[in-house]
Amino acid sequence: MIMHGCNGAMGRVIAGLAAQDEGIYIVAGVDLNTQASGDFPVYSALEEVKEEADVIVDFASAKAVDGLLDYGKAKQIPIVLCTTGLSQEQLEKVEETAKSVAVLRSANMSLGVNVLLKLVAEGAKTLGTAGFDVEIVEKHHNQKVDAPSGTALALADSVNHALEDSCHYVYDRSQKREKRDGKEIGISAVRGGTIVGDHDVIFAGKDEVVTFSHRAYSKAVFAKGAVEAAKFLAGKGPGLYAMADVIEG
Repeated sequence: MIMHGCNGAMGRVIAGLAAQDEGIYIVAGVDLNTQASGDFPVYSALEEVKEEADVIVDFASAKAVDGLLDYGKAKQIPIVLCTTGLSQEQLEKVEETAKSVAVLRSANMSLGVNVLLKLVAEGAKTLGTAGFDVEIVEKHHNQKVDAPSGTALALADSVNHALEDSCHYVYDRSQKREKRDGKEIGISAVRGGTIVGDHDVIFAGKDEVVTFSHRAYSKAVFAKGAVEAAKFLAGKGPGLYAMADVIEG
């Protein structure tokens, strides 16, 4: 595989995992910082890569995504797209590119989070329809610039879709004084310290509370998911894939 963004924090973790996994091998890395960080060559641009690969794993930046999609489409190399914060235009380009080459995109690469997405949907079908209120609380480190997290929104979407898209999202209750309505999904963000990523989906009913939780203790959980996604996507035909496809095999 080609590691796009190989010298970033996640790129280095993935390289470390790949070095211990007999099922995958990094043939080349791409990064603005071309210092070698493993036993593979590092190029400053995808167009410079000479090696052949079955898949590209991307953990670079949103501004590099357009070129990545163009390259993957031209070379017919499947792409595991892990970069977040894409614009609406870029999201549309992802969908268009997936018509020509396999693209896997997920708001969170953790295998555990993607199992959680399925669990909260199942929970919503019973608890949501029984009148339980839904609140989502996410916690991240103090360097994270976006809020709420993409994972929190994905969890809200999973619950909402299970309830036939009947809910609306509330991010701030400070500007109004009124009790919540039954169709709210409250989403709260906490930022502090070095929290890697915590997500709680709370179903609060009369006299009982059910909470689905996920805690990430290191970035390795996201790297592991990306490696498994790369194994899954190699050799796949055109289409837009998700981590749910990886879990289901």
